[in-house]
Amino acid sequence: MPHDGAPMPHDQTGTALLPDLLSLTAAALKPAGALLDVATARLRGAVSLDGRVSGTKIEENQTAAHGLAWLATYVEALRQMQSWAERLSAEGKFGETEALLHQIAFGEYLWQIYGGLPMSQGEILRPQDIGLSQDDQRALMTAEVMTLTQAGNTQAARRQLVENMRKTGVADGVGASGLDDELEMIRSQFARYARDRVEPHAHDWHLKDELIPMDIIAELAEMGVFGLTIPEEYGGLGMSKASMVVVSEELSRGYIGVGSLGTRSEIAAELILCGGTEDQKNQWLPGLASGEILPTAVFTEPNTGSDLGALRTRATKTEDGWEITGNKTWITHAARTHVMTLLARTDPDTSDHRGLSMFLAEKTPGTDENPFPTEGMTGGEIEVLGYRGMKEYELGFDGFKVRDENLLGGETGQGFKQLMQTFESARIQTAARAVGVAQSALDTAMQYAQDRKQFGKPLIDFPRVSGKLAMMAVEIMIARQLTYYSAAQKDHDKRCDLEAGMAKLLGARVAWAAADNGLQIHGGNGFALEYKISRILCDARILNIFEGAAEIQAQVIARRLLG
Repeated sequence: MPHDGAPMPHDQTGTALLPDLLSLTAAALKPAGALLDVATARLRGAVSLDGRVSGTKIEENQTAAHGLAWLATYVEALRQMQSWAERLSAEGKFGETEALLHQIAFGEYLWQIYGGLPMSQGEILRPQDIGLSQDDQRALMTAEVMTLTQAGNTQAARRQLVENMRKTGVADGVGASGLDDELEMIRSQFARYARDRVEPHAHDWHLKDELIPMDIIAELAEMGVFGLTIPEEYGGLGMSKASMVVVSEELSRGYIGVGSLGTRSEIAAELILCGGTEDQKNQWLPGLASGEILPTAVFTEPNTGSDLGALRTRATKTEDGWEITGNKTWITHAARTHVMTLLARTDPDTSDHRGLSMFLAEKTPGTDENPFPTEGMTGGEIEVLGYRGMKEYELGFDGFKVRDENLLGGETGQGFKQLMQTFESARIQTAARAVGVAQSALDTAMQYAQDRKQFGKPLIDFPRVSGKLAMMAVEIMIARQLTYYSAAQKDHDKRCDLEAGMAKLLGARVAWAAADNGLQIHGGNGFALEYKISRILCDARILNIFEGAAEIQAQVIARRLLG
């Protein structure tokens, strides 16, 4: 971005902090939002037929549509960083570390908006790909934006941020979270638990491909993890989605497998709360909340992937219930659970989502010797790179029996609609897990960079190493604030599929970048299985795939923006 012809310094060594920072960043949001508005209107015109947005046209212009989703995600992320900074400033908690995180975030993300957004490692979205011209981009050339892009993310700023991280450590994160006192107390409780009971054993569980021990599950149940957001009248704690985010983040920081144990309970409870009968709520929710009933989500099929509307597993009506026949895949924690939220086709004359129904399909928990003892059901483990603590399975159903009263809601044809109602919470929770994994990568890389010496000094003293650590901390805070915002929207009963999708989209990329950079800091040792950063890298990779692959997520966001 031109700046009055001034030469760019090779290394800014002056003051790291920008003066009047919050005014600068507040002013920079307006042109960024205006550019998003222009891009949205321009693309809407390109994908419309007869005055209506066309799904076919969106697919023909998929790169542009997904690029718009990323642009919107960046703008919303900066808005939430500004909100975070202003709250902290009002509370007297906006110190030097927070200011550095804030200015680096704006300096870097504004530059990327102008020059190119990384949708993945090999896909850089240029503004012209969305239909923006150089004249459109000149709207970004305000004095505030140019100051931030020129002087926000400098080597001096990154170096100072890492120096602050060295002084305070990263055990409590980098920078104030912005949480209220109650949520901060919850965060501290689960951070201690993860640090003491999970993290010391996680790498061994991963290397041995072992299920997370049942005593850990029992402890989590005792702490209320499985009933966190279930209303008190059904045996839960009745807490907020924000609390679920905080718990998921800290447990995933210890090990994503443990952080994900609550996901299946969250999905099952949400399905029952939104779509179940009162009898079903009373029957199932107390057991889910206490952890006495462990659920698993059984949706995906071998040939459908993200196209759930095309699934073929069928449920046939019998005199006393239903019989399920078909195959499912990528079913997490399937063996030792008690109930499956199972999506199947009850109307054989349909070939899309309208013929699908959801079942609360009971099963007998398996053992190592006999993982699937229930009649009419078979299964086999899928060996995976990471995310191993609950194991993944392929399942086969042949005349598997489900009681009539276990049809969710007591009505057929509602399964897809019921499932869609859970996606906001599931994606918010996945974004939180991503932030936790990213923080774990930073924890591990930071420690290694301080301990490992090369050429007579610690790795952290080299600018390229400290720069990686600084950007990890910055992007973790960006993803965290976007995730907190999406949870707050949910807690205020606002539609938040857009915000949840953005948090998941960005959080997954941030987790992968943090793990990849963390491994790079380890050098050759990072490639050795004995170093836990190798596990963190494998665990991080799944986040861009499950709960909606990044491409699907961007498509959903784009359709909402263009709608």
